[in-house]
Amino acid sequence: MAHHFDFAGMFGATRVDDGTVRFRLWAPAQQTVSVAFEAGDLIPMQRSTDGWFEATATVPDGTLYRYRLSDGQLVADPASRAQACDVHAASVVKINPFAWKHPDWRGRPWTETILFEVHAGAAGGFRGVRDDLPRLQALGVTAVELMPVNAFPGERNWGYDGVLPYAPDSAYGSPEDLKELVDAAHGLGLMMFLDVVYNHFGPDGNYLASYAPQFFRDDVKTPWGPAIDFRRREVRDYFTGNVLMWLQDFRFDGLRFDAVHAILEQDWVEEMAATVRAAVDPDRHVHLVLEHHNAGSHLRKAVDAQWNDDGHNVLHVLLTDEHGGYYADYASDPAAKLARVLAEGWVYQGDRSAYLNAPRGEPCADLPPYAHVLFLQNHDQIGNRAFGERLTSLTSPAALEAAIALQILCPQIPLLFMGEETASNTPFLFFTDHHAELADAVREGRRQEFAGFAEFADPEKRQRIPDPNAAETFAASVPKPESDDRFALYQRLIALRRKEIVPRLPGTMSLGAAAIGPKAVSAAWRLGDGARLTIVTNLGSESVSFATPPGRLLFTTGDTAPLTAAYLEVAT
Repeated sequence: MAHHFDFAGMFGATRVDDGTVRFRLWAPAQQTVSVAFEAGDLIPMQRSTDGWFEATATVPDGTLYRYRLSDGQLVADPASRAQACDVHAASVVKINPFAWKHPDWRGRPWTETILFEVHAGAAGGFRGVRDDLPRLQALGVTAVELMPVNAFPGERNWGYDGVLPYAPDSAYGSPEDLKELVDAAHGLGLMMFLDVVYNHFGPDGNYLASYAPQFFRDDVKTPWGPAIDFRRREVRDYFTGNVLMWLQDFRFDGLRFDAVHAILEQDWVEEMAATVRAAVDPDRHVHLVLEHHNAGSHLRKAVDAQWNDDGHNVLHVLLTDEHGGYYADYASDPAAKLARVLAEGWVYQGDRSAYLNAPRGEPCADLPPYAHVLFLQNHDQIGNRAFGERLTSLTSPAALEAAIALQILCPQIPLLFMGEETASNTPFLFFTDHHAELADAVREGRRQEFAGFAEFADPEKRQRIPDPNAAETFAASVPKPESDDRFALYQRLIALRRKEIVPRLPGTMSLGAAAIGPKAVSAAWRLGDGARLTIVTNLGSESVSFATPPGRLLFTTGDTAPLTAAYLEVAT
């Protein structure tokens, strides 16, 4: 067994050996802090010279408490394991052990991963996701990835306005409901992943600056406010402890780290990953995946993969002919850029991005293709559109199905977004539940984001962009199935991937790729057992001639463009 790093026990309420509960808070700007129980008791905490406060009490699970600062202000525990209701309310002591039905689950190798991203709220909470697991198992995916679930203000949120990283939001269910979801997934052979946000806190309900302003830098600003100060050991341990809590206490099989490029101290990523590898039982398969601006160096160490935004962006340009905003970087010779994605992983490997007006990325051609998570859509790429349109309304079904076949059968790790599997036409909009002045600021800020786009230059047109705080904006974002045929297509492709490609995936290397038409690419890989996989994709409507690749035809979407055809030549 691996040595257990007790970072999670450094923060918040934890049970100690004598049965009492220890409360710990880092509040270096305070001279006195007390634990204020909802029942009325007040217990002074002892202060250390480095700003840690500690107290113990004999209280049962479910006890409600907050911290009382020197000026009388009451705040939630920043490491609260649960909230009584909202982030402004009392924290809840949540320590009792959970009776796992599948304690021997050890996960699945990374190369078996086929991800399905889901918003817990739009799926009916933790129990709604749990009830949907048999359908997802039948689809063939091997991993369900939840968008962030940590506590946020109000009843609905994308998840990226969270302010209490250790507490699952009560709008989705209890911590026990979340553990039951993870346990049920494991019982069906499915991995569970969680999206976590460590680059910023939301604008409402974060009181850290009141008692630990040292948590933030006063010299660096971000789009979300002062940068989090990862130079401090307490800050690093706070987030590393959160990572270990999700992986050990909730038994998630993997985490997706949001916008890691916004963390200034990049060495924390590698420190955290090394700590995870040392702390988690080596018999378990635990996976760490980044959202980043193409940081190949992290993927050569203890991190498994990165979301492939370049792959998405060039495929989106090929499918829609859109070239506004960041898509401008992919508008020129997109077929050649797709070829580079398939052969090497990313388009931008230190090349200059016109959109960023700076170089972007690091070399990645030496990385295996499964170091990249490839998607046609995700929460960001749909939700960051003014009206949240899906590809079903932006391109032809034939072109989209050709792209789906490429995504599922190529050796990168595929990710589906909820609703894709049934060709849903419902939008996925940006939604929150802020109030008063903050609601006005979020609504207007959202509309101003699009002021630079030609189609929204008219202020009256911007007013038609849905209000993120309106309940109907959230309701409109719940996927509605459109096509059983699309579900069957995904089933067939995923079954082919799992039978023919996944067993051969470890050790796969690119044999190169090339543009063979304005929207057409041919790519080949030497799989781990020596077999050769060739995929020809034409996302345009005009036919492109190509020599028939070696091997048997594994799959084709048809005989006319758009099309994707995959060939497999097994080594003898």
